[in-house]
Amino acid sequence: MTTPVSYQRHDDIGVIAIDNPPVNALGQAVRQGLMDAVMRGSEDSEARVLVLVARGRTFIAGADIREFGKPPQAPILPEVIATFEASGKPIVAVLHGTALGGGLEVALGCQLRIALPGTKVGLPEVKLGLLPGAGGTQRLPRLTGVEAALDLITSGRFADAEEALALGIVDAVVDADDPLEVGLAVARDVLAGKLTPRVTGELPPPSADPAAIERYRTQLKSEVPELYSPFRCVEAIALSSEGSLVDGLRRERELFFACMDSPQRAGLIHAFFAARAPHKVPDAGEAAALTRLALLGTHPLFERLRSKAERAGIELTAAPDANTQACLVTPGADSACPEACLKIAVLTPEAAQELDTAAADLALVLADSSMAELVALHADAEQQQAVANALKALRLPVVVSRQGSLLASLAKAAGDDAANPRAAMEAASLMLAERDWAYRESDIDLLAIEALGYPRHLGGPHRQASQAVGGERVS
Repeated sequence: MTTPVSYQRHDDIGVIAIDNPPVNALGQAVRQGLMDAVMRGSEDSEARVLVLVARGRTFIAGADIREFGKPPQAPILPEVIATFEASGKPIVAVLHGTALGGGLEVALGCQLRIALPGTKVGLPEVKLGLLPGAGGTQRLPRLTGVEAALDLITSGRFADAEEALALGIVDAVVDADDPLEVGLAVARDVLAGKLTPRVTGELPPPSADPAAIERYRTQLKSEVPELYSPFRCVEAIALSSEGSLVDGLRRERELFFACMDSPQRAGLIHAFFAARAPHKVPDAGEAAALTRLALLGTHPLFERLRSKAERAGIELTAAPDANTQACLVTPGADSACPEACLKIAVLTPEAAQELDTAAADLALVLADSSMAELVALHADAEQQQAVANALKALRLPVVVSRQGSLLASLAKAAGDDAANPRAAMEAASLMLAERDWAYRESDIDLLAIEALGYPRHLGGPHRQASQAVGGERVS
């Protein structure tokens, strides 16, 4: 079995390389491999500097989603980072692609951070109802100051390489393509005394900024008063100015577990998994994407699709011919779709409430242009998958369904009970699951969240309705 982390020495430089495709996620084997590699580097008498790189298209993109909801396995990430930070030999981390969540926290435990152009860094745990639980709320403010840390952590947004450099998150941006080549060059600069490594946790605590703390609390109360984890993030960041790193890390961990126990975290994780592959039609196999589509009529969506077509390798036309594979047709469009083509009716949720199953092979239902539902009427699984693949290639998020529109039914329920649209969608979701229109019950939740504004932290109307039946409803 190939280990996901290796150690090799290049002259007097030890190289720790992560190779855990596709995104070098921090699963247990990677965490253990990092611990073992740092120990090997520390014990290697001929290595004077260590370099941390990741193979493939990205640095560490975060936690391993296969471990979500499971008991933690040793070593846990805070232990790994503490080992990095305590290394007697400086560790140079070379970031490329993305360094997110635990990936950035690992980099913060290194003594120098170098980014390649195009790198993005961030601590997006708040989007899953959590806070950075491996030192992010304590080490990041020591580099950026309190206000910048509040901005990044409470929003979960990403910073590009140039912003990360300006904020002090990385020490340099090097215009090169090979992380290993960059790491070795930087390590030689360290050995030559041209660069001075720093232990992030030994930097002075950031200056207290009570005005920024209060400003962010006020902003969160105004924008997301119902959410739990953003306020815990603020509390943790405030602690970075008040005591030792050890005290801050201890309290950060307590707040992390408080978020873990929050029902909102479970709801957000459910929504996260719901969005993983909603365009997949079960049992459809590996259907290729269609490459020749006609857009008949006018619709704001069409301009969006045209802007993505060249990069997707898809030919879009307003005049179908013998090579056209499918037509997207808006109501009242004059042009005719050739009989051999798949006909896809483009409809609003209102128009899709009573689908004319004789008029099209599929229906593309949109509340706006953010997420669409692709309903199979007469198309088989492979045909529906081929259309869904094409829409995904054109950067249109799509949920697949069958027989009738989930989105239209949810929208109608919400509109019929404007005083309590959330409860109406929850009741409708149970009915939709019984009708078997959804390939996955989570697809009902995803459409309600993305297209109709159902609260993400509740996980979706079907999840809520199902929990209510079991007496576990979350508010």
